[in-house]
Amino acid sequence: MNTSRGLIKSMILIGSAQVINIMISLGRMKVLAVLVGPAGIGLLGIYNSLQSTAGSLAGLGLANSGVRELASNKGDESALSRVRDVLLASHLIQGTIAMILVWSFRTTLSQWLMGDTTHATEVGLVGVAVLFAMIASSQTALLQGMRRIADLSRVTVIGALCGTLVGLIGVWLQGTAGLIWFLLAQPVTAVFVALYFTRKLPRSATGRLSLRETWNTWRPMAALGVVFMVAGLASTVTLLVVRALIVRDLGLDAGGLFSATWGITMTYVGFLLTAMSADYYPRLAEVVHDHPQATRLINDQAQLGLALGGPPLLLLIGLAPWLMTLLYSSAFAEAAPILQWQTVGNVCKLASWPLSFALVAAARSRIYLFIELSWNSVFIALIWAGLSGMGLEIAGVAFLICYMIYFCLLNIIVTRLHDFRWEPLSLLLLAGHGGLSFALLVLASAQPVPGAVASIVLAAASALMGLRIVLAKMGTDGRLPSKLAALFATFHWPIREAK
Repeated sequence: MNTSRGLIKSMILIGSAQVINIMISLGRMKVLAVLVGPAGIGLLGIYNSLQSTAGSLAGLGLANSGVRELASNKGDESALSRVRDVLLASHLIQGTIAMILVWSFRTTLSQWLMGDTTHATEVGLVGVAVLFAMIASSQTALLQGMRRIADLSRVTVIGALCGTLVGLIGVWLQGTAGLIWFLLAQPVTAVFVALYFTRKLPRSATGRLSLRETWNTWRPMAALGVVFMVAGLASTVTLLVVRALIVRDLGLDAGGLFSATWGITMTYVGFLLTAMSADYYPRLAEVVHDHPQATRLINDQAQLGLALGGPPLLLLIGLAPWLMTLLYSSAFAEAAPILQWQTVGNVCKLASWPLSFALVAAARSRIYLFIELSWNSVFIALIWAGLSGMGLEIAGVAFLICYMIYFCLLNIIVTRLHDFRWEPLSLLLLAGHGGLSFALLVLASAQPVPGAVASIVLAAASALMGLRIVLAKMGTDGRLPSKLAALFATFHWPIREAK
């Protein structure tokens, strides 16, 4: 139960900041949808994909490996200082190289991504955004590694808010040409806000590092970080390729519809997975070779993820047509089926995510990369093959198929490597949410209004069950948990705390 309580507390702290970010993001997309329409949303999506791709490639995964290095050396001030200096210096140098390359090839990139050179200057400025984003990443890695989660949340929220305000002003004044300000303002703000907090962290009195000390610190971090980089790069490159295929075959409007559904899908699930990962990953890394403990922890995280994430997914499937109009505009309503397919796929993603971390925690880097590359390769292949026949809806269908395959592969591999077994509650939650989500998809596709009503009812029932599971895991100590436990007991459904 102590493990569950720690996981839940971390999820609440980071999740609160993520909720604010989601609200900012939704408001930003709503205004943008009105100002620039689907074509503008599609263009911003291409800029974002290019920035993510260049940033992932230039970063070499050092932010992720740096967090682990900082956490493992927390009591050694000298080692912390070395890692801190190398993180900043490496991100500054690598980011500068990335900026120069993007600017130098801006015309070629614009031609390849959009079919013309109209936006070559804006594409070149994406390189500047990459540089500042990498500097900000080095500082947020430092905050995360030192477990300054509250400060990390502030950096994220303030950066998102300032980036949104500056970006909207840019679009208001310059139209589509002002979209680049969204990419520039947020990382620039994040750099200065993060530096405000990191400057308060204690530093040792070590002198300037020699080249040998710098190399010896950077090399192991880069060796570990490359694993994260390749996996992250595969995802960003896949998204870039898919968007390019859609824009080339179906036009910028179709690219905007895809970006809209992908944004909603990734925003919600990303929020949940980010909130869960803060405490889960280091805990799992400590016990991953103790198979019984690792099995309990993986099941625990999967149960929490499905209990908390399942109800909103059910709601999203039934209300997708109205949410697309509400969050964007009526021009985006036709993308609702794509969002519904992707949402069903996210049930498999929630169940797969705790399993994938078992491979990372056990340093099974080759297997982890094989699984990640398999997902991305199949996703591109399905969209390429089905785009002409099914149109844009293939993006949703392919997403579901890929995560079904992904879950099955992970389940087989983790079972063999770690003697993993699903607990009955995990299977019940997975089967329940998976079955209900697919049934809602069928109903909502044929009868949207009954599907919406059913989704509300089922989401409410699922949320009630999920609340009961969370209370059983974290305990009923405290004013609110005790009141909720008493309420369940009133209805002759008492909560039995997990041991």
